[in-house]
Amino acid sequence: MIVKLSVKGLHFSYGSAEILRDVNLDIRDGQVVSIVGPNGSGKSTLIKCIDRILNPSKGEVIVDRQKVSGMKQMELARMIAYVPQNSLRVFPNTVFDVVLMGRRPHLGWREEARDEQKVWEVLGLLGIEDLALSLFTELSGGQQQKVLIARALAQETGVILLDEPTSNLDVWHQIDVMEILRTLVRSQDLTAIIAIHDLNTAARYSDTIIMMKGGKIFAAGRPEDVLTSENLAAVYGIHARVRNYDDIPHVIPLKQIPRKRGRV
Repeated sequence: MIVKLSVKGLHFSYGSAEILRDVNLDIRDGQVVSIVGPNGSGKSTLIKCIDRILNPSKGEVIVDRQKVSGMKQMELARMIAYVPQNSLRVFPNTVFDVVLMGRRPHLGWREEARDEQKVWEVLGLLGIEDLALSLFTELSGGQQQKVLIARALAQETGVILLDEPTSNLDVWHQIDVMEILRTLVRSQDLTAIIAIHDLNTAARYSDTIIMMKGGKIFAAGRPEDVLTSENLAAVYGIHARVRNYDDIPHVIPLKQIPRKRGRV
């Protein structure tokens, strides 16, 4: 097994509130890995700690046998790309210029023909080359998400982190984005790590699912091994049936498990 990324004993806290607690995992090269769990379980925090957007209080993230903590920012950006849940920054730029931002870790004093060629290449891969001169702010949510993925691909990294990439999209665009991601992982030999809420989408597109609860990894493995009725009861507090369709587990929620009085 070729390990692309490892997390060793990771802890993170916001003030006195501990969000991640001794997280350990090894992620193989060339996989789609989904991180699932209830709100507040630490999914997005883990993604941000891997990319050093947040600095863990303890532990290490290792990519290609190199510690992330010892890397300069541009060196890290040549190894890991990050796609946020929403574009918090408003890009008053064309789509071409937004994607070109992904070339920054590779640029010298000025952009070169190779950088422009790479932008056109990834726009073509995602089928959005016709949007190149459109303003990013005038695009639909699905189009914006594809542009942000294109920007990450332009970085030419081995790992792409995605924080809830389908949360604000309709069903058509959810499927479109996930199909694109899975195809790119296979064709470009990438590792995609996705924080996601939708369990059935995770089951359909993931090689590995990591289920989190209370800042720890509760279960990890193949979708059919992680998405069990027992795990869903323990982590989400629901009774659910899990049925296989075309060898893919499908979660059918039935009802909540009553919580003890006083629990929130």
